[in-house]
Amino acid sequence: MTEILVSDVNLNSVCERLEQHCCVDPHQHSQSSPPHTPVLKRHTNTGAKLWGRVRSKLLRQKLDPQTVQSKNWHMDVIEMNGIKVEFSMKFTSRDLSLKRTPSKKQSGVFGVKINVVTKRERSKVPYIVRQCIEEVEKRGIDEVGIYRISGVATDIQALKSAFDTNTKDILVMLSDMDINAIAGTLKLYFRELPEPLLTDRLYPAFMEGIALSDPAAKENCMMHLLRSLPDPNLMTFLTLLDHLKRVAEKEPINKMSLHNLATVFGPTLLRPSESESAKGQHIMSASDIWSHDVMAQVQVLLYYLQHPPITFAELKRNTLYFSTDV
Repeated sequence: MTEILVSDVNLNSVCERLEQHCCVDPHQHSQSSPPHTPVLKRHTNTGAKLWGRVRSKLLRQKLDPQTVQSKNWHMDVIEMNGIKVEFSMKFTSRDLSLKRTPSKKQSGVFGVKINVVTKRERSKVPYIVRQCIEEVEKRGIDEVGIYRISGVATDIQALKSAFDTNTKDILVMLSDMDINAIAGTLKLYFRELPEPLLTDRLYPAFMEGIALSDPAAKENCMMHLLRSLPDPNLMTFLTLLDHLKRVAEKEPINKMSLHNLATVFGPTLLRPSESESAKGQHIMSASDIWSHDVMAQVQVLLYYLQHPPITFAELKRNTLYFSTDV
């Protein structure tokens, strides 16, 4: 039986896992099979067809109003050419699946404030960020859809556990793991920060700054906001920014443009924590807040991705005061 948590981001990875395990080569015979043991022959396109059926089924369930309103698990079975897939699933809304939840264990890295992690590690940028970026640049920068295609959830959870417990074998795990799982682990780290990398405090100012129509005023505002970030946040953001620019340089190969990368990472780096989101819910629902702000979050990151290189030293030298009330 396969347990599937149907969210907005994991349908592809679920179906890819099913496809990998559903194709049997009819020519794989003999040596491992006892004499006269019939070998199950399946059509070579069984995996692809079953992939389509499962995906269609999951999407129909996901869009069904009764399924969306229910918090219960739903049991289902899909059978084809001798393959029987039994799975349970439930729908989790975007608001819940993307909610920032601080970790109760401050000894790990996921769900722990970035300044706590860097202080403990005596580093400027968290180890998990540095290692995931290094591995992606080593063997994943040419991967089509890098950061867009979901990694296998169990692999991501294994890497999360390894980083949280500071497993000695983490470098071996990284070198052996599917590159999409490593990319997914990096995204998960930023998504589970108790406060967004660009901070709750500055979030309203980022939203105002990106909306400015005057180019000079926008430039001053957006640079001033970066200078206002705590040093660990700023160093980590600039490190990620440079990495994403290098990924986008390979767009003809990996099909990941600056806009695609901003769409993937913008909400992850800017989406406010639960307490901050709740402040506006007397005006609009959480879903409305998400829909209203997500494009602005993408535009903020895109602005910095399209900006000429930004260095920590240069930002700190330029301390001119700027108010967003221009």
